[in-house]
Amino acid sequence: MQTSLDVQYIVELLPILLKYLGVTMEMALWGFFFALILAVVLAVIKVFKVPLVHQAAGLFISFFRGTPLLVQLFLLYYGLPHYIPALAGMDAFTAAVIGLSLHFAAYMAESIRGAILGIDKSQMEACLSIGMTRLQGMFRIILPQASRVATPSLMNYFIDMIKSTSLAFTLGVAEIMAKAQMEAASSFKFFESFLAVALIYWAVVVFFTRIQHIVETRLNKAY
Repeated sequence: MQTSLDVQYIVELLPILLKYLGVTMEMALWGFFFALILAVVLAVIKVFKVPLVHQAAGLFISFFRGTPLLVQLFLLYYGLPHYIPALAGMDAFTAAVIGLSLHFAAYMAESIRGAILGIDKSQMEACLSIGMTRLQGMFRIILPQASRVATPSLMNYFIDMIKSTSLAFTLGVAEIMAKAQMEAASSFKFFESFLAVALIYWAVVVFFTRIQHIVETRLNKAY
């Protein structure tokens, strides 16, 4: 029975796991890209309170904020194809990206909505006074200002998304967590394997936290 930490095994395992980090980051980047687009749309709908669509957006946000991401991934990958044949050919990577996008869009939409509501109403009134429509004023004037306010929380959601990609291994995606699981099963060194993957996630999060700090500093410089 092993009683001491096998540091040498961790050192040898790290380069193996790092080969799969690209898959993890690709999932996170695509997920964040689509989540951001959807979140902006949802936030604008909520702010303008578009009839019917407003209620649908509220229901969407409530569902994806109120249910676990793992359940959503299973519903999307294992459940929906039984009722929507077109989804039967969807691969695990695509399902993971869609699941991450929908889940985090619900949270990001509320952050963006809050940032929009934090902008002085006189800004929109000024837009209307010079002939802009409300939609033009939103995208040309309000959203650029709101983006500065929303950036810290959006960056936090991106970091959370990176960590949440670890759930993609439950769908069969060969990413960093899945590789750690396979290595642990073959070597029976579970603690060392998962410690190695934890160290990689930690390093990635520290890196993007630093990027977040730099971005916030640059955005706030003018203020």
